[in-house]
Amino acid sequence: MALAVQQNRKTGSKMDLKLWQEIDQNEPIPEHILKRMEELRQKGAILPEEKYIKRPTMIEGIRKASLLNKQVLDEVAKHIHVGMSTQAIDDIVKDFTEKNGGICAPYHYEGFPKHVCTSINSVVCHGIPKHIQKLHDGDIVNVDCTTIVDGYYGDASRMFCIGNISEERRKLVEETKKCLEIGLAAAQPWSTVGDIGYAIQKYATSKGYSVVRELGGHGVGIEFHEDPFVAHVGKKGTGMVLVPGMILTIEPMINLGKAAVVIDPYDNWTISTRDGKDSAQWEYTILITENGNEVLSY
Repeated sequence: MALAVQQNRKTGSKMDLKLWQEIDQNEPIPEHILKRMEELRQKGAILPEEKYIKRPTMIEGIRKASLLNKQVLDEVAKHIHVGMSTQAIDDIVKDFTEKNGGICAPYHYEGFPKHVCTSINSVVCHGIPKHIQKLHDGDIVNVDCTTIVDGYYGDASRMFCIGNISEERRKLVEETKKCLEIGLAAAQPWSTVGDIGYAIQKYATSKGYSVVRELGGHGVGIEFHEDPFVAHVGKKGTGMVLVPGMILTIEPMINLGKAAVVIDPYDNWTISTRDGKDSAQWEYTILITENGNEVLSY
């Protein structure tokens, strides 16, 4: 679930402080990582707070949540079809998640009324499922799902092509996934958030698309939205350094037309392109490792 630039990093569910202190004491950050962080800090680099560097116990918990998160989207993929309501997608997500011991994080998050986001065609993100909203032949829809298991979070979204879609829409969906893959390749240990944004922006604009600026990826795992904010535009070597142990989402929102977006004044959630042209988005949760990164959910 995308994070707005000015949105608070908060959630209704946090790790118990006592448990956090126990993990912190028993699983300290490796000395060589702390040393490298201090060297970079002395040079003026922006480093994450230590609480955002996940320890092995946390990583395994987040891995478990991410697995169910992926399985939920797999379940949606089995059933999504022309004529289906977006509320039916919400029902699948809710039922499958709860049946398998999870919680749907979006439900009642800052007032969001449903269990999943369903964003069709010109809707960029945070679309609200509805009984009266049907999927039509030729639509493209993003299904964005965040799953809690034992207090840990996994977050991912996928694009689905409904029936026979136009070549223009198919290309947008494919190139948006390519943007994500390019951002993933840039998310290396000791690189920066700006490296991710730069890589995505460069590729998207080379293909004639625009990149949404107001929303982006985010740290995740212990809370729904954590630092850093992961913009999908940027400059190389800027922003927070990516330290091994960080877990974050990359989720570029790529527009067929201009980058400007608007929020629905009635529901205060649904974000659409200002010019009414199509938008697409894919999202992965990834772990920064000492040798690269690992995709946890997709």
